[in-house]
Amino acid sequence: MAPPSDPSPRLARPDEAPALAALVRRAYAPWVPVIGRPPAPMQDDYAARIAAGQAWVLEEDGVLLGLVVIEEHPACLWLDNVAVDPARHGAGIGRALLRFVGREARRRGLPEIGLITNEKMASNIALYRRLGFTERGRRLEKGFHRVEFRIAAGQLLAGSPG
Repeated sequence: MAPPSDPSPRLARPDEAPALAALVRRAYAPWVPVIGRPPAPMQDDYAARIAAGQAWVLEEDGVLLGLVVIEEHPACLWLDNVAVDPARHGAGIGRALLRFVGREARRRGLPEIGLITNEKMASNIALYRRLGFTERGRRLEKGFHRVEFRIAAGQLLAGSPG
């Protein structure tokens, strides 16, 4: 079943930290052999993210479908992580979460959304470009070769191709 067109993700609860970490492990596992080590989201502290009010989840009937981790920065809403349960790929969960991030940026009065991805995650880079994100630069950070993207918050509100 597809998510509603305008889902209402909620803040993750403290007791859900292990479930968030498990969902991220499943979602990012295919990238480990591509980049040669676990991607940064697999190493994140989800209890700390939840405590900081940065982890949001989309669920259906009590089952976590996906999550976003967002940080408020002065000039943009930073999308630190978006992960979808692999069993739900293709159901529009990721697009719904991105639209939520667009709405959240607007609600907070932030004009842009920023993110980074690993330069070896070619399909992610292609997806972000299709969605209208523009590349802002590349850098080596914490041993990862990263590509930074930005998009106007309103561009994600209109929906996304896909």
